[in-house]
Amino acid sequence: MMGGRTSTLVAGVCAAVVVAYCIYFDRKRRSDPNFAKKLRERRRKQNASKQKAGLAKLPDLKDAEAVQKFFLEEIQLGEELLSQGDYEKGVDHLTNAIAVCGQPQQLLQVLQQTLPPPVFQMLLTKLPTISQVSNKPRSLLPFCFFVFVNRSTLTYV
Repeated sequence: MMGGRTSTLVAGVCAAVVVAYCIYFDRKRRSDPNFAKKLRERRRKQNASKQKAGLAKLPDLKDAEAVQKFFLEEIQLGEELLSQGDYEKGVDHLTNAIAVCGQPQQLLQVLQQTLPPPVFQMLLTKLPTISQVSNKPRSLLPFCFFVFVNRSTLTYV
């Protein structure tokens, strides 16, 4: 009976020592004069990397072939990711496709008919981010027109 009490007491003391060390370390870390600067910088970098991850590097919008290739790749990646259930990344790729599309309203109409309403709503919330990135005149962008092959696939014509 005494052995069980002793081991419980030792475990309690060890837990108290670990908690005390965590408190000591946290206090020492927070009192560091560079802590706030480092924390702000780390958060700024994380936010920047999250924003860059969502918007792929757009091609030269004057090169119609590169734009068409980029557009097709983004549509394909978006469809694949959506079919796998990764809605965030799929919507990011579809947003990139909209960014280079010459007729984004037509593309949005097609996507509205094919995507589930919650996914389409996610796409609509991401649209302001592409307007900041692609402020190029639409006359430089190719015309995007789509034909349904089936309900889940879009084909560029």
